[in-house]
Amino acid sequence: TDLARKELSSYKQLPRTYYQIQTKFRDERRPRFGVMRAREFCMKDAYSFHLDQATMDETYQEMYQAYCRIIERIGLSYRPVLADTGAIGGSHSHEFQVLAQSGEDAIAFSTDSDYAANIERATSALPPVEDTAGPTELERFPTPGVRTIAALEDLDDNASAERQIKTLVFELDGALALAVVRGDHQLNEQKLADATLANTVRPATPEEAHAALGAMPGSLGAYGVTDLPILADPALKGRRDMTTGANEDDWHYRGIDVERDLQIGEWHELREVTAGEGCPNCGSALDIVPTIESGHIFKLGRKYAETFGALVLDHNGKQVPVIMGSYGIGVDRAIATIIETHHDDNGIVWPTSVAPYEVVITIVQMKDEDSVATAERLYHALVAAGLDVLLDDRDARPGVKFADAELIGIPHRIGVGPKALAEGNVEYTPRASGETEMVPVTEIADRIVGLVEAAR
Repeated sequence: TDLARKELSSYKQLPRTYYQIQTKFRDERRPRFGVMRAREFCMKDAYSFHLDQATMDETYQEMYQAYCRIIERIGLSYRPVLADTGAIGGSHSHEFQVLAQSGEDAIAFSTDSDYAANIERATSALPPVEDTAGPTELERFPTPGVRTIAALEDLDDNASAERQIKTLVFELDGALALAVVRGDHQLNEQKLADATLANTVRPATPEEAHAALGAMPGSLGAYGVTDLPILADPALKGRRDMTTGANEDDWHYRGIDVERDLQIGEWHELREVTAGEGCPNCGSALDIVPTIESGHIFKLGRKYAETFGALVLDHNGKQVPVIMGSYGIGVDRAIATIIETHHDDNGIVWPTSVAPYEVVITIVQMKDEDSVATAERLYHALVAAGLDVLLDDRDARPGVKFADAELIGIPHRIGVGPKALAEGNVEYTPRASGETEMVPVTEIADRIVGLVEAAR
């Protein structure tokens, strides 16, 4: 933004995009997830600057499509998903999430529609719940030793988890607040942070909760609370004949009518979506899978331009703040993600499009002159065809060479040895399947060239 402030002065210079591919350093407490979260990494950043929202939207869509093409070309299975803007802010963002069992993120998506969202943004359609009118007056009843939703279910047949109100105490930017969700739902802290625009969010300690409400967790409730803000999840709207803590250890209330008895200040989507709940677009069951974030794009609006004074003259000669977009994709992370999603017990299985070499020619016996000469002819023929080829002419045992080729993950391996050459063949082994077949020496070059070009 500072660069744009100094370089841009007129709408005639817009739209403009600046980018860099550069090493970054991140103060991770401890590197984790293999090579996924190292302290040093290489990343491509881009920022676009616009006079109006229309050109901002055009560039955002171009970046969106470019990121999709990049991730497809490097051989990854992914989903673009609606995402939380987090500390960066802005009105809109998408993450490009690669499906991976080792992923540290999670997304919810539908296989019957294009709905997909980060778990921190995901919503779902819940089946309606029919409540009885309940009593006109609340009933306070003893619940000795009850500290969990499940324990209250066991004690009271009318207090199934979906008929309970879970009350949680949080500190938001230094001030306490209550968050209430249905008993069978989990609260997502990022959703709470987004709803309140709080910079710091943490659960209150049991001692803090007791000081504020008079009871320890397990007996907390929002009934009668007027001095703390209360935020509620929409799944509680209109609910009646509910059960909640009485803010006295070992006591609860029956017959809560949410809108009658609780002083709800704000309604926000707070709960975390779970697998099997209905897609908000099509109603089909949502899947939740672990993922690796490989790229993220944002519509930043005027937030940073107004803060740092990035102004240009518009068509009328008036100074206005530019509208910005932000786009990031990790170069090192792309490599790490490919490794995480393309490997087996023997090593890496590189997609051809990103392999360090596309073909390795392994000379089985270096003392066999015919093998060496044939391997060198194949090497020069494949290089002349534009392929990246590694000639393994080390004086080492064949098993060592084959194991190294598998470990490195080169997509295609040609084994040249006297036994196969005696019948006019070489051994061909694709890394992905590991199944070796005999191919005539006269055909192998054309076959490999065709396979590589098709995979590029």
